[in-house]
Amino acid sequence: MDAIGELADDRALLGRTSTAERVADILRTRIAEGFFPPGTRLSEESIGGALGVSRNTLREAFRLLTHERLLVHKLNRGVFVRVLSVDDVTDIYRTRRLVECAVVHALGEPPFAVDGLAAAVAEGERAAGRGDWKGVSTANIHFHRELVALAGSARTDELMRGVLAELRLAFHTVADPRALHEPYLIRNREILDALREGRGDTAELLLARYLDDSRARIVDVYAKAVDDPEP
Repeated sequence: MDAIGELADDRALLGRTSTAERVADILRTRIAEGFFPPGTRLSEESIGGALGVSRNTLREAFRLLTHERLLVHKLNRGVFVRVLSVDDVTDIYRTRRLVECAVVHALGEPPFAVDGLAAAVAEGERAAGRGDWKGVSTANIHFHRELVALAGSARTDELMRGVLAELRLAFHTVADPRALHEPYLIRNREILDALREGRGDTAELLLARYLDDSRARIVDVYAKAVDDPEP
């Protein structure tokens, strides 16, 4: 089934609250899952028909996602899923390091509430066992969202939701997701174990090294994958 056909399955999610925000939420999820890869032109007619929403509602949803830097409007051409530049990827990792390390640094005294982190680690390991590297990528995003959620801040959660959604645009451009994501399965578990044992300082150090290594790896791979990155 193609992306538009699968999108029609989400129509039931709209229910009686067929708002632009809900449409944006559906499209955000589908973009994050790779149903609409970077560079894809989004058809108002096809998507509006699949979801059963008006053109005005859909355009407002597009506007919201453009504000989140997931879409870009090109004059006289339409709306496209954004293609990140290498500088974009570098800046995303700079933001991640500032936020995620600050969250771990400020955790206070143990014990820490690590159930969400543990579930994300287990999710990633199960996906790897199936050879589902897209699933590993999703589990990794869940891990970092759960990590930031330890701060108990709705604003920080919202910030990181957007940052991590943007990052997945880069992930979908890389040809070998296994090589990209597999090395971090064990590193997620190491961070989890440190927090579970109450070693916040160790977890912060592991996380900082993790993000630095991940940034270097994805920037190298991504630079080779995109010939003409979006400015």
